[in-house]
Amino acid sequence: MPAPTQAPRIQTTVVGSYPVPDWLVAAPSEQALMDATRVVIGTQEQAGIDVVCDGELYRFDINHPETNGMIEYFVRPMDGITQRFSFDDLIAYRSKSGMKFRTRPPGTVVGPIGHGSLDLPLACARAKALARHRFKFTVTGPHMLAKTLIDKHYGNLPDLGNAIGEALAAQVRHCEADVVQVDEANLPGHAEEWPWAAEAINRVLDAAKAGGAVPAVHLCFGNYGGQTIQKGTWGQLVDYLNALHADHVVLECAHRPPQELEALRGLRPGIGVGLGVVDIKVTDVESAEAVARAIERAEKVLGAGRVTYIHPDCGFWMLKRSIADAKMRALKAGRDLFEGVAA
Repeated sequence: MPAPTQAPRIQTTVVGSYPVPDWLVAAPSEQALMDATRVVIGTQEQAGIDVVCDGELYRFDINHPETNGMIEYFVRPMDGITQRFSFDDLIAYRSKSGMKFRTRPPGTVVGPIGHGSLDLPLACARAKALARHRFKFTVTGPHMLAKTLIDKHYGNLPDLGNAIGEALAAQVRHCEADVVQVDEANLPGHAEEWPWAAEAINRVLDAAKAGGAVPAVHLCFGNYGGQTIQKGTWGQLVDYLNALHADHVVLECAHRPPQELEALRGLRPGIGVGLGVVDIKVTDVESAEAVARAIERAEKVLGAGRVTYIHPDCGFWMLKRSIADAKMRALKAGRDLFEGVAA
């Protein structure tokens, strides 16, 4: 293991979601939401997470638990999108190979996309005010949002993706977070779409940077009730990763074959590696030693200093809170063990 250091070089963080407290579901209200967010952020800080998140509780939709509100929350308030669609549209939507994880579309695009009544800066500000550590705000990316919609206006996915990217960018520019992370959970299964996906997401990343935040991108191979739903490899996505205007990428690695790390050697030096060292698709809690070994293995493959963040593979939303909390403690313990930081 490396010699002891004065302060951790590698930062611990989370990907975004946290298990929704039962009492928030049972008695939802604006005050209950703020109280729950305070609990979630405080729990992360007590566990030793350096860059915390609000748990994405503000967007949880009990009617769409399969995607934890990560789609409906963003597209439903937007101009140009309606929640109406024909029965033929519904049948055609269900036959799309990339949408097997959904039974209904979140909306139909019938006109030019605008941000409508979406208000990301308010959600961001409310949560950041509760955090003592560095705060991360997460946004679903334009590629995934575009892929889930029925489009009857633009006629092609790249134009729709760029329009959504512009709408999100206008909001993100005013989000006062330390880190803004854009989530793209559909692209790993559709790597051939990376050129237009990169163009759309870079609009959002550039806006985050203009607003003073560190821009990041999270990619995984799906987290549908704890199941992988996207086929593909990191090797197919290196060109996409290198095209991103991101400070770092937040990648699923713990649940992936170890040899896939070799593909990430092609990642350009200007992008930091966020390494998934906690598997959210299993309920066993990783030991500090296992986390430290995962970091050590990655830096042997990628080079010393390439890992800048460690985190779970994806969000915690489908785990029990006790398991999620223990996995967060393992992140800090493993990072400290790897870096030789005194407990």
